[in-house]
Amino acid sequence: MAKFEEIEEARRLLGLGRAATLKDVEQAYRKMAFRYHPDRNNDVDSLEQGEMMKKLNRAYELLMEYCARYKYSFSKEAVARTYPYDEYLEKCRYGWFDSI
Repeated sequence: MAKFEEIEEARRLLGLGRAATLKDVEQAYRKMAFRYHPDRNNDVDSLEQGEMMKKLNRAYELLMEYCARYKYSFSKEAVARTYPYDEYLEKCRYGWFDSI
């Protein structure tokens, strides 16, 4: 199990914000891997690129493991926090004029 500091460092290395989706993690990893892969770019020292790829791979593994082990709440309150706009739509569709 990774510590918070490791997760935070991995997040920053991939250039992710404080909140990211699984798709965001994958896209950020692909972008960075494309940029630093030793076979792709011959401008920079291949040893430096190899080290960066190791760091990127480790960061990706950590974040993917964290996402895989994360426990999601499917309670009504959690869903309402995730999609607050839907609650307003629900009020408009059903019950908007009930208090009149």
